[in-house]
Amino acid sequence: MPDALPLTPTPDARTVLRNVWGYPDFRGMQAAIVEQVIAGGDALVLMPTGGGKSLCYQIPALVRPGVGIVVSPLIALMRDQVDALRQLGVRAAYLNSTLDWREALEVERACERGGLDLLYVAPERLVTPRFLDLLERSRIALFALDEAHCVSQWGHDFRPEYLQCSILHERFPDVPRIALTATADAQTRADIVERLGLGGAEVFAASFDRPNITYRVQTKDNERRQLLDFIRHRHGEDAGIVYCMSRGKVESVAQWLREQGIDALPYHAGLEAETRQANQDRFIKAEGVVMVATVAFGMGIDKPNVRFVVHMDPPRSLEAYYQETGRAGRDGLPAEALMLYGFQDVVQLRQWVEASDAPARHKRTERQKLEALLGFCETARCRRQTILTYFGEEAPQPCGNCDTCFTPVATYDGTVEAQKALSAVYRTGQRFGVGHLIDVLRGLATEKVVERGHEKLKTFGVGRDLSKAEWQSVYRQLVAHGFLCADPEGHGGLMLTEAATPVLKGQEAVRLRKDPAAEARRTLRPGRSGPSERLSPADDALWHELKALRLELARDQGVPPYVIFHDATLMEMVRARPLDAVGLGLLPGVGSRKLDRYGEEFLEVIRRHA
Repeated sequence: MPDALPLTPTPDARTVLRNVWGYPDFRGMQAAIVEQVIAGGDALVLMPTGGGKSLCYQIPALVRPGVGIVVSPLIALMRDQVDALRQLGVRAAYLNSTLDWREALEVERACERGGLDLLYVAPERLVTPRFLDLLERSRIALFALDEAHCVSQWGHDFRPEYLQCSILHERFPDVPRIALTATADAQTRADIVERLGLGGAEVFAASFDRPNITYRVQTKDNERRQLLDFIRHRHGEDAGIVYCMSRGKVESVAQWLREQGIDALPYHAGLEAETRQANQDRFIKAEGVVMVATVAFGMGIDKPNVRFVVHMDPPRSLEAYYQETGRAGRDGLPAEALMLYGFQDVVQLRQWVEASDAPARHKRTERQKLEALLGFCETARCRRQTILTYFGEEAPQPCGNCDTCFTPVATYDGTVEAQKALSAVYRTGQRFGVGHLIDVLRGLATEKVVERGHEKLKTFGVGRDLSKAEWQSVYRQLVAHGFLCADPEGHGGLMLTEAATPVLKGQEAVRLRKDPAAEARRTLRPGRSGPSERLSPADDALWHELKALRLELARDQGVPPYVIFHDATLMEMVRARPLDAVGLGLLPGVGSRKLDRYGEEFLEVIRRHA
């Protein structure tokens, strides 16, 4: 059982926030959500990653009598949150497959006798007769359904077992429920309400904006070199996640990064379970590790100081992109998201949607989600405005913290270029790839062009005014906008869609963006990006010594460093340089338990730099 201190009976929520977590006051909607649940009301919380969702159920669980039951989808998430809560003196535990029967029985007995403040459980275990009987014998403060988008078939992390969570309201109608998610478009939100029976719940929708994240999208041009430059020049000391579409690519990219001197680990569902777990543990508990992974990695990762997320391939929806990039900068400090995106990615994404055997309604929804993602990649407007619009928000002004704000993207009337490109597809028989089509347009009499007689076509040489890279950009955008599709036989050729006809006939204009790849790369100038970016040499020395102490303490206890103190709290120590316990205790993130446990050791380091 955890080494924890019992709290005084029914303490005030703000007192708990100050004494346990060390924060002076709630942020945004937190206070209203906490009050709603403490009063016994249901709540649906839509709040971005890093917005403080966990406090919205953890504090009510400590204030209300009984134990808070938290439904969590992943073992790693349960373990990380319980580790962090125990550091704060909260009586927290979990029930999952990592416990043997004796450990599980001890947790069950603690729950029954009122010896726990919070108990984390997987949805599969939640609805078993044994666990429901345990709940009947225990006093329940609340039910928290974390990652609630898992209940929706439209969500990107659909988990069928979440559907069974509706039994909670049937069996325990007087216990308040709080469902939380960081990512849900309008359709997913409606599904959550319907499937969990939350029609009477108060809905709290915070802004989806993550102003600390810098969004960038680059067209692929030697993608491995782009990745290496980004990590070396911007994030040499930082932890990050690199997402790849396939297991094979994960392995090869991780190996290549290691050969370049980057501490990188692979993670995908094809690895042995022990290897996967070992790699995840090292990423969470070490400093500066880069995890190269499929999307099998990430949900429930509580590491707050991930400083960057790179997509080597675009995901299938803007919702998935937002969820995955949201794993960066959970502590509110600066972070970056980079997506590398190319012509073949567009073709492949469209092929996947069209080849799906899903019902027509589902397929139509997936097509709409893909259009939104491609629109984000090809947009000339502020990236953040595009994301917020997708989630039903309006940002009146460009953010000033994304690549299209750093280097504004020009658009032009590309109707003539589109007609030339589409005509080349039609006249060559709608069965050739973009490389051959560009050769025809640029008037290159290659062996393949001459062999097929394509040097005699009207379109031969009509595109000499554009470079190969510029024509690649045109074709990529035409596929993204739905004027072209891939050959359904899978031979790599391009075909016209119905949408191309009005363009060829001059009945519809096409606006294209000038590919800013070169300008975007220039904005990635060398220099650190992160919390220590603007520190003086003296402050930087203190920062690194505080991190070293934190890592040493964490290793001694076998916990992630961030459960000792977050980067944001260490940075406050650097800025304020308190010399006594009173001053240290006033800093955000320094609760009474941590002050007693670690205060003097951190003060010693600060005093040496005074």
